[in-house]
Parts: sequence; C-alpha cells; structure tokens
Amino acid sequence: MDTKEIKIAYREYTCAAELPEKERELVEAAIEAAKASYAPYSDFNVGAAVRLEDGTIVPGTNQENDAFPSGICAERTAMYAAGARYPDKSIRALALVGGPHHTICDTPATPCGACRQVMAQFQKKAGRPMQIILAGAKKIWVFEKVDDILPLIFTSLDK
Repeated sequence: MDTKEIKIAYREYTCAAELPEKERELVEAAIEAAKASYAPYSDFNVGAAVRLEDGTIVPGTNQENDAFPSGICAERTAMYAAGARYPDKSIRALALVGGPHHTICDTPATPCGACRQVMAQFQKKAGRPMQIILAGAKKIWVFEKVDDILPLIFTSLDK
C-alpha cells in the first residue's frame, strides 16, 4: 500500500486591485451581478461571471424559490446563460463572489458540488482548462482549471 497526496496549486491575492486586468474585470462583473441576486430565504447573495473565448462576459446570480430545491446557483445561471446564448463559444474563465445581505465574505465563497460538475462539463466541452476565480473581500483564489477545485475529476483533460 502507498499513501499518496493530492496537491493543488493556486494564486492568492489580498484584493481585486492586485489581479491582472482581465481577472479583475471578471471579478468586478461578478460583484455587479450579485446585486441582482434573489435570495429571500438564505440571505446569501451570490454573483458569478463567465468570460467567453471572444471576451464576452455573461453574468449570473443565485435565484431562490419557495419550491426548494427549485432555485439555482449563480455559477450555473451564468454558464447555462452563456451556453444558451453563445453555444459555439467556450467559457475560458469564471469568477464567483458571495456573502450575506449583499456583502462579500472576507474569504471566498466556494462552489457547490453540482456547480463544480457543471464547470467540469463545460471545460470538457471546450477541450481546454477553464480558469476559476473565487473572490472574497480579503482573499482571492485563482485556480487554473476546474480539476483544481474538483480533484479526481472524471472528465479530466489529462486523460
């Protein structure tokens, strides 16, 4: 028997101003999107933004519903909107922010398992890594591919 480790590399920043311009622009779009979040039950507002291969940015927000679990996360809203509106353009990056009562948590909010799997599917469809940016008010984490936030992904590009 061997004991093995999975190591994940990512970049950490202390504020959006430190990010390269395109990454900062995507985080700012996610922050703006979060303002339209509909979260009357959890009071946890989430915004996401995806950047397509041509530079187009598509926003998304979490949308809650009385008929739980009929709501949808911000990440899936943005990815599905991009897929519906721009079916021939791949997603190159996704930024995510979230926090209670229209604030942003100090530490980044992280995607649920369902959103991670949808990210994996869009990454597989694109045939190239999708960058993931998880932004908090005091920390921002940048991952170069979905595999880094979903270890042992079964749709890995490394196959």
